[in-house]
Amino acid sequence: MGQKINPLGLRLGTTQRHHSLWFAEPKNYSKGLQEDQKIRDCIKNFVRDCIKKNWKKNIPIPSDETLISRIEIQKSSDVIKVIIYTSFPDLPKFLRKGKPQRIKELKTNVEKGFHSVNHKLNMAITIITKPYGQPTIVAEYIAKQLKERVSFRKVMKTAIEKSIAPGNTKGIQVQISGRIDGKEIARVEWIREGRVPLQTIRAKIDYCSYTVRMVYGVLGIKIWIFAGEE
Repeated sequence: MGQKINPLGLRLGTTQRHHSLWFAEPKNYSKGLQEDQKIRDCIKNFVRDCIKKNWKKNIPIPSDETLISRIEIQKSSDVIKVIIYTSFPDLPKFLRKGKPQRIKELKTNVEKGFHSVNHKLNMAITIITKPYGQPTIVAEYIAKQLKERVSFRKVMKTAIEKSIAPGNTKGIQVQISGRIDGKEIARVEWIREGRVPLQTIRAKIDYCSYTVRMVYGVLGIKIWIFAGEE
């Protein structure tokens, strides 16, 4: 039986870094983790709902996989800095529109999840130029297509083409597990394009594990993206 390890945890300190940067006493550690999850969920839900409610009717709403790739949280003694990575280029302008500004409303909603009232919240937005080089965006694209009853083999091949085409990745592996297509027996299907050296520590491999709820059960999606070596 093979011994598996998370590709991100294996490379922490070499080619990967934590998405949450802070220190806490052991008794407050669990509270800090729950606080980070609340912040991420609040931002994703607010941005998704706000865009759907205020988007122009004549223009198609941007899909979920183009909104937010990841959220980094940095905490100090009195400041919490939140960095939002998105492939939606109009997100900064959109959050600054309206009366009152939507970004102020977002900060107010996020601050409600804090356990300490002495922290100041700073938010920054970083635009991703090559979205399909991010495993989270690729996984959300696959999940959306599967919900629309598209063939899983076609979805996997299309996702790989989107990731490889811009030249931002040297290899990608996609895996889907569960009751695929509603079959009674669960199975694992995967496909790989290019190199994905999982045992090489210096390899820059980004990884995502994503779950999607279907009518017939839950499917698990895993994405490995190889961007190069240091």
